[in-house]
Amino acid sequence: MADQFDSALDLLRRLNPKHTSRNLNLICDLVPDLTEDLLSSVDQPLEVRPCKKTGRDYLLCDYNRDGDSWRSPWSNEFDPPVSDAELPSERVRKMEIRANEAFDVYRELYYEGGISSVYFWGLDDGFAGVVLLKKLSPSASAANASSGSWDSIHVFEATDRTRSAHYKLTSTVILNLGSSGEALGELELSGNMTRQVEQDMPVEDDGSHVVNVGKLVENMELKMRNLLQEVYFGKAKDVVGDLRSIPSLTETNKDRATQREMISSMNR
Repeated sequence: MADQFDSALDLLRRLNPKHTSRNLNLICDLVPDLTEDLLSSVDQPLEVRPCKKTGRDYLLCDYNRDGDSWRSPWSNEFDPPVSDAELPSERVRKMEIRANEAFDVYRELYYEGGISSVYFWGLDDGFAGVVLLKKLSPSASAANASSGSWDSIHVFEATDRTRSAHYKLTSTVILNLGSSGEALGELELSGNMTRQVEQDMPVEDDGSHVVNVGKLVENMELKMRNLLQEVYFGKAKDVVGDLRSIPSLTETNKDRATQREMISSMNR
């Protein structure tokens, strides 16, 4: 079983990240015994569902799932209902509500749209949670059609200490970009990135936990965005530049001639 699980993870890493959800479902159909382990181990683009009680959209992940039901962070209810579902304690739920309110503001400031969802659950020596953010940006015109999606998954553990807490954050960003048009043809750019950080931070009350988690997620997203810009966009620009020059051949030859003339005049 362990060999099959490792092989499945290795296969998913080698396939197109854009089709992770489809490939994951196909592997689960082939080896049903791996379903639970794969769903809890493989990050995939987040799905959206409306909350029946509040009408607000929320994001689905393994951390708010119970079988085939998902818990809404806005109503704290499962859809479809689960009779014996495990819900967060009163203390954890209060922090979860405050965190959802805080990250809803964060989402609007940084993403100017999109959807956010935060889920907390208790631990023996503290609590844990996940912060989810999703933004779709489709645009189309007669000459060009482009689309993009950004999925952020931030899983953390908070261990209580005397007047402080130890936080361990694991963040994953899934990026999908696509463009097609008569001038450039079709282009797809997909990938994901995972980073971890651990840090001790002061805590005065439960509200401090929400502030601390917010700072950790904000700093991590800024770092990962800069890395993605350097790795994906910078590398793609270099590759395209090596394959096809932007200026016309006439302009390129003129520049080369000017350069040779300058070098010749300096050698005289």
